[in-house]
Amino acid sequence: MREWLVFDVMGVIFTVGDDTNELLVPYVKQFAPSLTCEKINQAYLEASLGNLSSRGFWETLGLGENYPQIEQNYLESQLTLDADFPAVAQKLQKEYHLALLSNDVSEWSAYLRKKYDLNQYFEEIVISSDVGLRKPDKAIYELLLRRLQCRPEHSVFIDDRQKNLIPAMRAGMKTIQFKRGCDGSEMCGSFEVKSFKQLPGLVAHLFAD
Repeated sequence: MREWLVFDVMGVIFTVGDDTNELLVPYVKQFAPSLTCEKINQAYLEASLGNLSSRGFWETLGLGENYPQIEQNYLESQLTLDADFPAVAQKLQKEYHLALLSNDVSEWSAYLRKKYDLNQYFEEIVISSDVGLRKPDKAIYELLLRRLQCRPEHSVFIDDRQKNLIPAMRAGMKTIQFKRGCDGSEMCGSFEVKSFKQLPGLVAHLFAD
């Protein structure tokens, strides 16, 4: 049986970790300076749970008249794909099943996966707004494992945030913390990498144990 590797998106496949506060909030404030960070974050939370469409997100913030151009500009200009990911993913595909587990707005995730041709790498994709659950809710990991149809110990979850790794470990999954840009303030997962080039060797080690 081939094992599963499950990837987070922001802070792993894309280089920015906290895309909401580092990218989305400053971007929105260019158009609506009076909006608070709390209001923007709350609207994003609702959209990432499927309670708002992507259009509804902008309308909630009073920017609906700028849709869809405001959204397209954000998705086109604000995010950077890790340059090492495609080659490493192609290598890993030869030995493992790959899956995606991401907190995101459904339409945004679909746009980015198409733009960067990411769907070719993943056999299973779980997006928070599609299932009404977000990491670190344990229910989304349970849903993921049901979809993968594998025992937890036959999977590895890769995320940049400790709070998202803890419930995966509790569910029985192996975990790797992607530490790009981490300032060391968080506790590390049981294993860590700082680049995709380190990943194949560590994954092989984890499954050999």
